[in-house]
Amino acid sequence: MPVPPPLNCPPGLEHLILIDQLLVQQQVEILEDNDCCTRNFCGYNRPFTIKILTLSGQEIIILKRPLRCNSCFFPCCLQKIEVQAPPGVPIGYVSQNWHPCFPKFSVQNENRKEVLKIIGPIMVCNCSTNIDFEVKSLDKGTVVGKISKQWAGFIRELFTNSDNFGIQFPLDLDVKMKAVMLGACFLIDFMFFENTGLQRPKIGIW
Repeated sequence: MPVPPPLNCPPGLEHLILIDQLLVQQQVEILEDNDCCTRNFCGYNRPFTIKILTLSGQEIIILKRPLRCNSCFFPCCLQKIEVQAPPGVPIGYVSQNWHPCFPKFSVQNENRKEVLKIIGPIMVCNCSTNIDFEVKSLDKGTVVGKISKQWAGFIRELFTNSDNFGIQFPLDLDVKMKAVMLGACFLIDFMFFENTGLQRPKIGIW
């Protein structure tokens, strides 16, 4: 029997209620993904807006990332992303926390109250293995999930931007926060695994 969605569940997010993981897979087209100036001068720091649609074409999630400097020497201009569901209604944020060595992020609800934290490895590089960003609880720092950049093979890693990510989170996590975790995945992808090539990713989510 289908489970009725909670009263505060945004339309389209009811599919996230009974799952504890997502797979994000990129397929690359050789097309421009931003205007020439933004792409060439801002690179992976460039702003973006990502629209997530149902198979019928309905927009259910919007991810918005402003232009930010990606440097540990400028803690006043850290990375962040806003997640909207439905479009125009913010349901959460992911904000980078300054640290000289480790990638650290705060996962926040619509009131900007911290719900989870994400901590990445000290060295973010492809070494024939998955790269895990651990999702931790606030109270005891227990690992409750992860965002994994999955190793796709030497040829694909070397010559393309086509990345695969796995997102794991608690089954009972608020459905809005599950959508915000998807935003965290895209922010991490752009910060650490994208380049400035003339590529526009197509995204599939399962």
